[in-house]
Amino acid sequence: MWTRKGTSSHEQQVPAVLVRASAVSVIATVLNEVSEIERMVTSLMSQTLRPAEVVIVDGGSSDGTWEWLEKASDRYPDLLAIQDESCSLKGSPGPIARGRNVAIAAASSPVIACVDAGCVYPPQWLERLTAPIVNGRAEYALGGSCIDAAGRTIWDIASAPFLGIKLWPDEETKSCTGRSMAFRKEVWKRVGGFPETVFLIDDTLFDIRVRKVTPPAFVHQAKAVYKPRLTLRTAVNQLARYAVADGAAGVRRARLFRNLARCVAEALAIVLLALTFIPLFCVLALETYFAFRLDWRSLPEKRSFRVLGARLLFSLMAPWIVTWNYLVGAITKTVEPNAQNRPLAPVRRPDSVS
Repeated sequence: MWTRKGTSSHEQQVPAVLVRASAVSVIATVLNEVSEIERMVTSLMSQTLRPAEVVIVDGGSSDGTWEWLEKASDRYPDLLAIQDESCSLKGSPGPIARGRNVAIAAASSPVIACVDAGCVYPPQWLERLTAPIVNGRAEYALGGSCIDAAGRTIWDIASAPFLGIKLWPDEETKSCTGRSMAFRKEVWKRVGGFPETVFLIDDTLFDIRVRKVTPPAFVHQAKAVYKPRLTLRTAVNQLARYAVADGAAGVRRARLFRNLARCVAEALAIVLLALTFIPLFCVLALETYFAFRLDWRSLPEKRSFRVLGARLLFSLMAPWIVTWNYLVGAITKTVEPNAQNRPLAPVRRPDSVS
């Protein structure tokens, strides 16, 4: 059972910064995001390419998110708010994917752009992200995400490349994230939508499916701006949760083997330390390369030993975190839910993923 509030009418006058409407619907799914929802919606309503509609599915929030969306629907005629409690762990093992699918099914436009409630979007984000699709050069586009430079923590910087996040909006990226992706609705139908059998990484699995039918266009200046505010503990937990989800779904095995090889090399270097320090020196040199190879030029505060030390420490920890938790997920087939869904239902064992 679901209810909806909102209208696709364009009668309300829009800000002068908006230049034209589009045949693009923006979609999101939320649950207990009252502290983040306003920032996201406000940024979407200030795009240079105005979305035909913004469809937001609420999975049954209890913190005021739904009430905020109801009021915002009166203020923004292009905002379509849908409440569907099956888009939480009460009703689905893959509530995020289900929420996205419900939103896309309700959307009226032939082109869909996906966003996330934890992000904000620069004014030209939608125009840039969908340009390859609107111009007929692609059916699928990926924008990636970057850390908000305001208030980022040392562990945001340290963990960024290991979580697929860039440090600056103008960096090139080829990562897949549901925080910033667009596709033709026909492609979504062709691949069977987002997989509702997994709690996390539904965007990764969707990406794998879509790449089998059409290649992505990578749009390097269409990133979602993300403010994770990580500590060492939360950064480790986030990397671990993604690894568990990968293991439960049986995907990205090459990543597992790369990290397992690094674990073996580090362990052998320690064992051989009684005989020679050369293997340890080589491992540390290699780990230093892994720590900084992706974003050394853009790394802020290069002269800060705290920043450099935190990044190197996280790089040394990453292969152990990924390997152990991937195996845990592969064996248990159980994924820990996020904070919003954790109180709602026990974790379900995902079905096998094609």
